[in-house]
Amino acid sequence: MLETTASHGKYRGLALLLAILALALDQYSKWLILTILSGHNGPAIEATPFFNIVLVRNSGISFGMFAGERQPLLLTAVSVAVVITLLIWLMKNSSKLVAMALGSVIGGAIGNMIDRVRFGAVTDFLDFHLGVYHWPAFNIADSCIFIGVVLLCMGSMFTPNQTQGSMT
Repeated sequence: MLETTASHGKYRGLALLLAILALALDQYSKWLILTILSGHNGPAIEATPFFNIVLVRNSGISFGMFAGERQPLLLTAVSVAVVITLLIWLMKNSSKLVAMALGSVIGGAIGNMIDRVRFGAVTDFLDFHLGVYHWPAFNIADSCIFIGVVLLCMGSMFTPNQTQGSMT
């Protein structure tokens, strides 16, 4: 069954709303953490026995990979290309689940992109741990990207191919 042009981009408003919400929550949380931790003496604020609030500047990508002096500019350029690609996908999409996923990833990517442009590094602050074993610190944008990717995987596994709005 062929899709009609009218069905393309059906849920783009929902996706853009989710992107704006993800971006706003990310930027507000980073501002709040920077404000709180600017006067804090110590490496972390222990919130629970398994969760700390920390301040980490990540100039690389996930887990600090590819960190370096010139990387923020390169990573920002890659992020712009990814966001443009996802927006094109969104315009062709007719699946609500995929639209929600794309909105989440777009909002998170823009949130981290803003940090790279403003500070030359991404602000991470969520530190989960089990005893002395710590998961690398992350932020709301990272969480939105992760959730969006999980939703995209679910969409590819459980949605018939003709409703996903593929890039082709």
